[in-house]
Order: sequence, then C-alpha cells, then structure tokens
Amino acid sequence: MQIAVSEIWSKPFNDPRILSKCSTWESSTKMETMVEKQINDSRQVLLENLPMELLGKWYYYSVVKFSDQSIGNIIDQLVTDILPIGFQSRNIDLMSLLLTSRVLHSATLATLYSQVTISHSKAFHKFITHVAAHPALGIMVRRLDFSHFNPIGLGMTGRERAETQNLTVQTLLQCLKLLPNLQEFLAQEHIDGDLSSDVIWTLFQMPRVQALDFCTCSSTLFRDAIMNVFGNTCSFQLPQVLPITRLSFHSCTILPSAIFESLLPRLPNLTHLDVTHTRITDDALTSIPRTARLTHLNLSKCCSLSGDKVVKFLGTHPAVKDTIVYLNLLMDAKSHKILNAVDVTTLLPTLPSTLRSLNLKGSEMSRNHIPLLLPLTKHLEELGIGRNLLYEDISPLLGPFSDEAMDNPSWIPHTLHYLDISDLEPDQLDLGLLFRSKTSILERGTMPLEIIEVGEKAFKKLKDREHVCKPFGWVVKEAGRRGMLARDIVKTNTKLAGEEVQIDDGCRSWKMGATYWGMRKVPVARAEVCGMYELCMFKQ
Repeated sequence: MQIAVSEIWSKPFNDPRILSKCSTWESSTKMETMVEKQINDSRQVLLENLPMELLGKWYYYSVVKFSDQSIGNIIDQLVTDILPIGFQSRNIDLMSLLLTSRVLHSATLATLYSQVTISHSKAFHKFITHVAAHPALGIMVRRLDFSHFNPIGLGMTGRERAETQNLTVQTLLQCLKLLPNLQEFLAQEHIDGDLSSDVIWTLFQMPRVQALDFCTCSSTLFRDAIMNVFGNTCSFQLPQVLPITRLSFHSCTILPSAIFESLLPRLPNLTHLDVTHTRITDDALTSIPRTARLTHLNLSKCCSLSGDKVVKFLGTHPAVKDTIVYLNLLMDAKSHKILNAVDVTTLLPTLPSTLRSLNLKGSEMSRNHIPLLLPLTKHLEELGIGRNLLYEDISPLLGPFSDEAMDNPSWIPHTLHYLDISDLEPDQLDLGLLFRSKTSILERGTMPLEIIEVGEKAFKKLKDREHVCKPFGWVVKEAGRRGMLARDIVKTNTKLAGEEVQIDDGCRSWKMGATYWGMRKVPVARAEVCGMYELCMFKQ
C-alpha cells in the first residue's frame, strides 16, 4: 500500500527514512489536489477509512505472533520509547491525535495503552486510576515497563514518597489484575521491594505473559519472594509448563541456584535467557527443555558453571546448538574463568552459522585459536576475544590488508562491526603496529568494522594519542565504564568520495530495537534502549 503524504510531517523526525522501513511513502507533486480530496462528502477524513490494524496496534499483539519483522502502523510512528528529560509530558503528538476524531481516538488509545512506561510513582498512580475507572483500557495493555522508573524526584522527600503509597505491593498487584492481556513485564532494582510473592506468582500465572525482565533485582525482599514461589518449600502451586519465552535475571546476584533448577524446566518455549552474574548451575542449565529454541543466551560472570559442561551444552543440546544468534560467555579473569584453552578449542568448531554475536572475553586463548575464529568472522557482527593474545595475532582476522590479496576471489571479507580486545594489556597492544599502514586494523580495508573496544589502561594510553587516531578516520569514545575506538563515518565517507557508501544505522532484528554495538544484556522486548537497561547493556 502506498500512502501519499505531504513533505511537512506532523511529527518532526530526526531521520524520516525510518518511516520508509515500514511503508512506502511518496511526496505528491500536486499538493492542491491532495488537499481538495482530503475530506469526502461525509466530512470524514480519508485517513479514517484505513484498516484499524494499519492505524494502530489494536490487533498486533493478539493476532500477530511476535516476530523479527516490525509492523508498520501509522500511529505507531508517533510513539516515543525514550522519555523526555525530567518529568515533562511524553507522547504529546498522540495526546493531540486523541482529539482529532472518534475513529482516530479509538486507534490512538490502542497504541497509547499497548506499551505503558512508568517513570515515577505519580505516573503509576495516574495510570492505575484511569484503568480502574475504565477497565477496557486495561485490556489494551501488552507491556508494563518500569525500566525508566526513578524513585527520586518530583520535589518530594523519601518520607513523603512513602506516605503517598502510589506504588506499593498492593497497588502493583491490583494493577496486574486489571491487565488480563499483559505480555511483557519489565522491572529493575528500584521496584524490587514491591515484587512480593503474590506479585511474582501472579506474573508467572498470567496466561499471555511471554517476557519477564527482573534486571538488577537483588534485594533480600525479592529473593525471599521468589523463593516462596519457586523454592523447595514453596507455598504456591505453579503449573509444570509456563508460557514464558523471554526471561532475564540480569545481575540478580542474590538468587540461589534452586530457583533456576525449579524454574527453567517449566519453560519449553524459551528463546531468550539472561542469567548474567547469577548462581545458575550446570544442572539448571542442562534442565532447559529440549523443545526450547534459544536464540539469545547470556551466561557472563556465572561463576557456578564449569567450562566443559557449558561447551557440551552449547554443542549438543537441541535447544541451542542450531539456533543460537547471541552468545555471551564474558568472564572477569581476575576472579574466575569459565573456559580454558581446551574448552575454547572444543567450542569454536561447534558454533552454528546463525551466530551473530559472540563474546569470549576472559577465556584462555592463544594464536592457535585464530584459524578457528576465522570462519566465524564471515557471519559474526560482534566478537569479543579472550586473554593471552597479541595484537599481531588478532589482525589476520580482519586482513589481508594488501589490495592484491583482497582482490583474490578466494578471499571472503569479514562481517565484523564490533571487536572487543579489552583483555589485551597495554604492552600487548602494539601501537606501532596499530598505526602502521600495512598492519593497521584501522585502515579502510577493515570495513565494516566500526567499534574496537579496549581495556581501561589501554584506553588511557590511546586517549593521550588521540591525535594519531584521527588521520585514520577514528576517534576515541567513552561510554560509562567502557572505552573504545569508533570509526568516524563522516571522515570515512570523505575518503571514499565518488563511491556509493551506505551508512549502517546498527539496527538488527536480533538486537530488538538497540542500535549500538557491544550489547551485554539480552533484550526481552522490542524497544529503544534507555534508562537502567541501557546502563547494563552498553555502559558496564
């Protein structure tokens, strides 16, 4: 379907090309004719005659199965996932659209309430008040998102916030009971004290819930609550099969291993699992049902896992061996290592061609692993390598650097956009080789490489020599605790003047809304990443 619209958008987009991914948009050359035909004899705007599915998300979650393909609805383009600065109103365009006509009012309500983001307690109180007064609104809600929640602000003291009783165990439980079609619940540490046993049990009992994220929830109240539901002496009766497909306990460090041993066998349809920095054991990992089809798996900093059991699971278990797309085995080598050299040698040949992101940071590696990594670089887009390698060992993954070798028909270019070499110590990162034209991975020939992440000490060393990086078309950047070299796209395009260069926006279906490279948290909902989730995903 082609829809003619004027060049003056109703909402200012930073990049109108985003719209073209969903529908074909044309600019009419006869604006006067279009304006004359905009209203028919019944005084109804022609836009209102479009199907409700195209206008909004009324049927999206109940009819369309979750997939990698986004639905190009018109009203959805007005939704803002990232909250404005402070406590300003969001989705102002949607609020204005509510006043346009009855048809658009209905379609806009569906979009407005399908994904509810709670940024502070007053917003939650306002939401639950509306839903309690108009239960039909609760039927529309598919996502309840607390990832932006900030308990501080609004000019209130801690005592005043406690006295308002806006967000409590009781009000949260009441809210869930008003949302019968809820499919995604996103939490974080600022509300873990309100996640009682009744709330946890209700979430896992809801028949349509597919995604749960308890990112950084690590209070004793949360631990006791989830133990009451999944512990050995649990007082709740849960079914043996749960509908959850995407689950995250990212940095839930306080949860005992018994939780995972009880929960994971109940998830036969699991596709996304993030258990970063938890106490998951080998037995719990292998208890994942064989019917599951894992595409995203994050086992970083899981000190209770053993390398040989993890390698065997990844290479033989039907739930993961042929479907994995994102795999994170990052470890802090100073405290624990999960993969030794033998484990890495066994693992690399078993990884499937579906894999797009692999992080082996902290594992024990040697130059003997480079030939095993080389075939993976032909389909990987993110790669994190382990310890004990030198710079000259790594550069062949992106080479050859000579034009003659690159013109060889047998040479298959790499597909890497992100390379993590942060395990290299400053003395292992030979700056002389890094900035030498015939051995530099910063050269044009290493495209599409965009990001090279380095360790803290190496980053300080590079920051002092930033003027040396710029002539190569690279700049030094810092994101939270992470430091990196980033390709300057503008300068690169200048060098490639006369050639057609397509700028990659970093958007991939497997990243589920994220556009940056170097993802360290599994997303369980398709949305722009910000707030606490952005911190865990890209800045730690």
